[in-house]
Amino acid sequence: MNVTIHKGCHEIGGTCIQVSSGKTTILIDVGLPLSANSRPVDVSSLAVDAALVSHPHQDHFGLMDSLPTGTPVYIGKLARSLINATRVFIGEKRYTLDFHYYQAWRPFAIVTFTITPYLVDHSATDAYAFLIEAEGKRLFYSGDLRSHGRKGKLFENLVKHPIRDIDVLFLEGTMMHRNNDLFPDEKSVEDKIFATIQHQKNISFLLSSSQNIDRIVSAYMACKDTGKLLVIDFYTAWVLEQLLQVSQSTPNMDWPFMRVFATYSQDERLKANPEYFGDFRKRLYRRRVKRKELHARPESFLYLGKMSGFRFIDEFKNPAAPVNVIYSQWQGYLDGTHPEYFGSDRIAAYQTDPDVNFVYVHTSGHAPVDDLQRLATALNPRKLVPIHTEHGVGFKDCFDNVTLVPDGEPFVLG
Repeated sequence: MNVTIHKGCHEIGGTCIQVSSGKTTILIDVGLPLSANSRPVDVSSLAVDAALVSHPHQDHFGLMDSLPTGTPVYIGKLARSLINATRVFIGEKRYTLDFHYYQAWRPFAIVTFTITPYLVDHSATDAYAFLIEAEGKRLFYSGDLRSHGRKGKLFENLVKHPIRDIDVLFLEGTMMHRNNDLFPDEKSVEDKIFATIQHQKNISFLLSSSQNIDRIVSAYMACKDTGKLLVIDFYTAWVLEQLLQVSQSTPNMDWPFMRVFATYSQDERLKANPEYFGDFRKRLYRRRVKRKELHARPESFLYLGKMSGFRFIDEFKNPAAPVNVIYSQWQGYLDGTHPEYFGSDRIAAYQTDPDVNFVYVHTSGHAPVDDLQRLATALNPRKLVPIHTEHGVGFKDCFDNVTLVPDGEPFVLG
């Protein structure tokens, strides 16, 4: 097998790995870089037979629309639904690519390649690692994964029942120079949300991704245990609707402690796409909470929102009863270097605002070093290549058989 890591050796996000066997070439992820200073890979110029998408985060799928026309894209069915949901709500057309669905632990073939997807625990649902086999060689791509979410047993199964005879392990290293000590798992996040809202005198805002399903579960459980109501927007309600494809145990808008707040722009999206949403809008309005209700008894609600919603937060600021702003994302977004996240500067200013009780509560979607070491030891690859990391050099201090491969430089898995 011939391998070229187009992007991923020296940065977090934008992952794109090309693997060739004989006359067949595939891409593992086609990610849009997270950094505004990073140049995306020109995937339109690559002659590939197929692309694999590991999970529905932009830094792993964001360039798939630039693939040559007709390129098959292999993806999880739920992942495609979640990607389309985002496209519709931002006013863009749904992808019309040549999609093919894979399923967890079921091998499938792309000409000379045999690929087995492994469902993993990550902050995105429907996330996978891949075992890729050809020419008697075995490559394992970790994708993005962790052990401390609500599906942590998927990681533990990889450790307890490891895949054997791996020639090269592409291992993500997002957390190489970070730790998860403040909130080591999702339960600790739930406990902190519970403690924050239990005796609140004003509304609380939880700033998190609508596709971080574990975080929504944590928020819902905290609301249930405190008798509060979790308020979501139309987009989040639709995301949770998609989860019904795979699980009846994930909270959705029809659950007792859930309400939906209607925003004009999102309502317009629903009305503009009736064939896509079906009776969703009609059912949604049965669960609606109005603005005046939020203001009448703000202490009863936890609102799941975005950083761009700072004007709504400002409506509830009260010197006599500070509004809780529970920030539940990577802290780096608040350092002033991410203008692409509208509102991040205003949210950062809440940290010193006397009318705001700013609370940080977040656990990473990525495995810390000690878990990565457990996985690498169990898999025992002949060669370990760092990806999805800014600190590839540091791998040599933590792992055996590390090979550093520069972006864009081909190598042969012989």
